[in-house]
Parts: sequence; C-alpha cells; structure tokens
Amino acid sequence: MDKKSLINRREFLKLGALGAGALALAPRRRPVLQTGFPDAERLARVVVGATDVYARPNINTSPTGILYEDQVVPFLREVVGTNPFRFVQRFVETPEGYIWSPNVQMTRNRPDPAPMTRFPDFADSQGFWAEVSVPYVDLVLANPPVRSPAFRSGVLQRLYYQQVMWVDEVSLDEEDRAWYRLNERSGSYGDIFWAPGEAFRLITPEDITPISPDVPVAQKKIVINIAEDVQTLSCFEGNDEVYFCRISAGRRADEEGNTQEKSATPMGTFGTSWKLHSIHMSGGASGVGWDLIGVAWPTFFATPGIAIHSTFWHANFGGEYMSRGCVNVLAEDAKFIWRWSTPMVPYHAIEVRENWPSDNLTRVEVIEF
Repeated sequence: MDKKSLINRREFLKLGALGAGALALAPRRRPVLQTGFPDAERLARVVVGATDVYARPNINTSPTGILYEDQVVPFLREVVGTNPFRFVQRFVETPEGYIWSPNVQMTRNRPDPAPMTRFPDFADSQGFWAEVSVPYVDLVLANPPVRSPAFRSGVLQRLYYQQVMWVDEVSLDEEDRAWYRLNERSGSYGDIFWAPGEAFRLITPEDITPISPDVPVAQKKIVINIAEDVQTLSCFEGNDEVYFCRISAGRRADEEGNTQEKSATPMGTFGTSWKLHSIHMSGGASGVGWDLIGVAWPTFFATPGIAIHSTFWHANFGGEYMSRGCVNVLAEDAKFIWRWSTPMVPYHAIEVRENWPSDNLTRVEVIEF
C-alpha cells in the first residue's frame, strides 16, 4: 500500500488548532523561544528551566546572563571549571559565556533536505523508524482530545534531538512539504502526532545491525557501577572492556542513610530481558511524576521497569543520582548497548522479551565500588 498522500495545509492548521484548543485551559510553561537555530556544527540546548551564564567557568563569579529552557546556542567547547557544590566540574563555552554542562544537551541541527515522500522499500507497508536530527521539533496533535498527562499539564509537546519515533504515514501538503505521522508502538496513551519530515533522519535496518554478533553470548557482560561520585557502565567481551560511558543511576538515601527503594537501581546480577527501539515512559504520583515520549534504545534488565535508556532531559552523568531507578545514558551510549547486547531486535518488531536467567541474554552486573 502506498503511504504517500496529499493533505491540505488548512487541514494541518485545523489539527493544530484543535490540539492547541485542548491545551488552552492550562497556561503554557514552555514558550516558543526561537524559530531558527544558530549556524554551528555543535549546539547546546538548555534542559532546565533557567541556567546562569558566567564570564568564566566558575559559579563563584557573578552571572553575566541567563538562558531559559529550550534556548539553543552554539557549543564551542567543553572545559574544566569550578562548581564546588556539585560533582561535575565541566562547563560548556558558548558565545554567551560559560554554562555548567549538565544544564545543556549537546545537539546538532541536521535537517533532512529530502525527507521521505513514501515508505522506503524495506518498510513495505508497515512504516519506519525515524530519529530527530534537529535540536527540537514542535508537534501537531493528530487525534484530539489529548490523552497523555504531558499534554494535560499544558506543556507544548516537542521532540528533542535523537529521540526515536515510529512513522506510520507520510503525507504531502500543498507546497509538497513532507509530513510524518508519528506513533508510539509501546507505552502510548494513544496520542498521534504530525511533524515536518525534514526534522528527522530515517533509521535503516543497517543502522541497527548487531555489534560483535560473533562473540558468544556467555562472553559478553555489562558492569554498572552505581557508587556515588563514580557512576559508570562498561561492556566486556571476556576480560576486554570494549565500551565505557558515564551514567546516572537511581540510589538515593534519606538523612539516616537508608536507601529509598522506589528510587534505587537494584544491585545484583540480571539479564537484558526486554528490548525495544523506543518506548513511552511514565510514572510517579500526580504532579510529581514523569511522562516522556519517544525514549530511545531502552534495554530493560530488572523489575519493576528498570532499563538502560537514552536521556535528553538532563546531561548530569558520572556522579549524581538523577533517575528513579533506571540507568540514564547519552543516546549514542544507549544505542551501542542496545545493538551490542542480546537478544537482537528485528527492525519491524515492537519488542523482544525473554525471561532471565537465559543463555540468550547478556548478563548485567550492578555493583557499587
């Protein structure tokens, strides 16, 4: 079935108006701050409500400015600085000044000059995976009323750099601009979106081919260290460390030093028992919970719902506990782990599950040292 179709721009605007109308009763907490992105190879997007900017990489100096959530500025370089109250001592240099690095996501602006106007040959009639290739893209709700708590809170829904979504329809407007209809294949509340195709990069089957498939499963092991100030993840093939990254786990303690189990990353030996290309993650109590669409490359290894997954809402890796139990990593780290570990996930599969223990799963050891 050919998924190329023609949609009138007025119909898109109508969809957008319906979506906006559903949000009108609640104030928008995230304003649209800019319509274009700076011309630079690397960009920094602010991931917190507001962040101070300093003339030098030292928070003991007086701020010279402030940037707000989702503002995007050129990322010149990362340097070592001074923040005596936090573990990470890295700052990002921008034309505006220096920003404490966990407050920004390093992104790129690489729009697709020729987005898909119909499904690629390998997709047949099923659809294809796509990854956001710009700092962020605003979405149009295709099927109001809203269902997700993220929408009901009144926040303008966006996708951010390297998030992954399923495209189940491609349409052209009157100006021959391609639009992708985006769906979530796991965890969705039922919301469907439209977004301009140039904001995405097509993910092909070759992009997700397994890494080191000839290495016996028994020789692969993931070691996760959740010690405070030293949070890391290593992939081993036998005794050889083949991959290393910084992480942010969840292991909080109260004033008496007792771990809050609901926020802790469990320690022990597990297996990579559930893998998906992308998932909608939500949980927590009303008003203080989380609701995140398009979380890319999740590799679940423990219950309840503990996964290694990409993170776009903070960049505080290596020493501080930021999660509710999962292992937060950069998107490129999550994708390597996903491709390297077993079981493999076919391109069009929604998920692959298998019970641990199993000889077909990659062993995961969560330790503290």
